[in-house]
Amino acid sequence: MYYVNYPGYYYVPYYPNATYWPGRQQYPPVDANLLNQSANETKKLMDDASIVLNKLAESQEYDAELMKAAQVSDTAKVEQLILSTGITSDVDINYNPDGLRLEFKSQVADMDCCKLRIALRWR
Repeated sequence: MYYVNYPGYYYVPYYPNATYWPGRQQYPPVDANLLNQSANETKKLMDDASIVLNKLAESQEYDAELMKAAQVSDTAKVEQLILSTGITSDVDINYNPDGLRLEFKSQVADMDCCKLRIALRWR
């Protein structure tokens, strides 16, 4: 072990042998199974989000109907319009005078694994 003096630092230890590092933390072996499942579930959420976004992008009549229902706080109508697009994921729908927020959620092995949030402005 050598000590190297860097400007502003006092005697920083330098270990020329990279395999030896005092106090090196040992990590358990990784299991990428849950990450893989989460990634696959998120792809499904993205597919459902894409369905909703495509509907919003292609139909101004649909957009106007959605905005009118939100303006009068008709939550059931807003939810019905979003779900009528054919999505299968669990989605939380929130809106306010400025826009729409959608949170797509999924679970793997009875625990929350992934969320996809979309925020759209209309004012």
